[in-house]
Amino acid sequence: MSAIYILWLRALKHFVRSKAQIVSSLGQPLLYLLALGFGLGPVFQRAGQGSYIQFMAPGVICMTVLFSATFSGIGLIWDRQFGFLKETLVAPVPRLAVMLGRTLGGATVALLQGLMVLLLCLVVGFRPTSILAVPEALLYMALIAIVFCALGTAIGSRLENMQAFPMVTSFLMMPLYFLSGALYPLQGLPGPMKYVTAANPLAYGVDGVRGALIGTWHFNPGMDIIVLLAVGALFVILGAWSFSRIQA
Repeated sequence: MSAIYILWLRALKHFVRSKAQIVSSLGQPLLYLLALGFGLGPVFQRAGQGSYIQFMAPGVICMTVLFSATFSGIGLIWDRQFGFLKETLVAPVPRLAVMLGRTLGGATVALLQGLMVLLLCLVVGFRPTSILAVPEALLYMALIAIVFCALGTAIGSRLENMQAFPMVTSFLMMPLYFLSGALYPLQGLPGPMKYVTAANPLAYGVDGVRGALIGTWHFNPGMDIIVLLAVGALFVILGAWSFSRIQA
């Protein structure tokens, strides 16, 4: 437990001290909110769907958590190249504890960045149905962060080239994001697209956050939780297996 806590605290301290990371985490979400939110807002409203900012903001929050969580895996490659990982692995600590500490640390950072973007959404006009909805939304955001931090750890454990990590993760993350319903409603999609989105774990995270914040569900709360927990357990097992085979 001490190893998990130390690695979690290390990730949190690094985030707090990195002003550039804090500022940069708001740039892309702000662009989406301003360019798409206000640009496509009139079209969305004329289609009878209401405010696009209300619909889109939960998806932008999930986007921030997704990319922050997944890219936490690049720290694994960084630590390997600069020798910190080797020092960690030779310590009398189970590798599973090291992997869990890194995953929880990355997930916490991703959750904090998602919370910052939620505050940014409030500034540009987003309004949740109730302040009591925020804790429920944070639960879904935490599950998304754990799922994709574990995936990032699994990917980072198998790669040795730091330049390859962004290409591999972007190849995976962009389709997951655009097929999650973050930017458009999932109702009325063609048959094949319905199956693709139903197989996308991020779609259940976006649905959970959106449902918690504005009361609009595509699936249902129970299904969202079950899918995220199941995929999270699978990715944690995959990440633990990949990390156990890593060569520092």
